[in-house]
Amino acid sequence: MLLQRGGRRGVQGRSALSVLILTLSPLWIASAASRRIGFDSGPVGAIPPGWRSAVTHGGAPPRWEVLHDSGAPSAPNVLAQVSQDRTAGRFPLAIYDGGTIRDGELSVKFKPVSGQIDQAAGLVWRYQDPENYYIVRANALENNVVLYKVEHGERTSIAPKDLPSRSYGIRHVVPKQTWSELKVSFSGPSAIVYLNGERLFETEDKTFLKSGRVGLWTKADSVTYFDDFTFQEK
Repeated sequence: MLLQRGGRRGVQGRSALSVLILTLSPLWIASAASRRIGFDSGPVGAIPPGWRSAVTHGGAPPRWEVLHDSGAPSAPNVLAQVSQDRTAGRFPLAIYDGGTIRDGELSVKFKPVSGQIDQAAGLVWRYQDPENYYIVRANALENNVVLYKVEHGERTSIAPKDLPSRSYGIRHVVPKQTWSELKVSFSGPSAIVYLNGERLFETEDKTFLKSGRVGLWTKADSVTYFDDFTFQEK
């Protein structure tokens, strides 16, 4: 009888543990798995639900809209910044309100469409407000990729490790009118930048170490299309 009771207790204990694991597992999987946003379900002509528009510095308000693009990586829709205000220090932002991340990975596919002042596409992380965040951007006019911090509204480039402290990102071809992929992986003070699968450089900075929102960025009159925004918390 004791063995049978013990056996039943063991089974009951295992069952209870199994229920607990099954209950908790989806939460763990959801936090560890990556999420991809393709912008195909949002209303065309407006910023999609769950996103908000912001801007660093002055100039006209940004215009973020879901547009049709049959050539998009995951057609038919993209998220586009279509305003063309030429204010040089104007940074349009599209911020995702689905949660905050401290350490993780972001990527997006982007196509520089037009712009006389800039043709830029950027990823934002640890966003606190329009005046405080990290951003890495690829520029098709300058053909370079640079990581910055925006602190109290002032944008400062962060030099790649193992290069002189005054280094301004790295030179790299960023094709116009062509889809490319920008990615950043960040943990603590470290951030590693990739373009089209190629590791470009690593930086270290301790300005923003707490969790923040993630999003997209352009500059001045950049008309840029975005697709397959992907993020993962680590």
